[in-house]
Amino acid sequence: MKVAVIYASTTGNTEAMANAINEALKASGENVIFGTADSSDKAAVTGCDVILLGSPAMGDEVLEDTMEDFYTGIEGSLNGKKVGIFGSYDWGDGQWLRDWSDRLKNAGAVSAAEPLMVHLTPEEADVEQCKAWAVSAIK
Repeated sequence: MKVAVIYASTTGNTEAMANAINEALKASGENVIFGTADSSDKAAVTGCDVILLGSPAMGDEVLEDTMEDFYTGIEGSLNGKKVGIFGSYDWGDGQWLRDWSDRLKNAGAVSAAEPLMVHLTPEEADVEQCKAWAVSAIK
């Protein structure tokens, strides 16, 4: 199975989540495309069996700019695609992930897993949760 893990990170928290997700997928023997939203090939990502996207909550609980640009660029190609989303936040209650989840549904994407969010820096239990989430997303 081919899996894309694409993320944006400003403080390193979402990057830590993405690294844990990537590690779990590699340990499961998956073929993973791993990269940042500002440097990933959209066509290669949409060609994957499962797409996992990560973004921190920014400003008034919105996607980070490079992820917004990346996501907007692939949104029209997600109908029927299995997609999961994850990210970190400082304040708020996860509205950015709920809004993103709604956008995915409107694009026709199939949910790979419930959205995963971590408050601030992922602790050891959060890293383990990211790994378990990754494995569940590819089932």
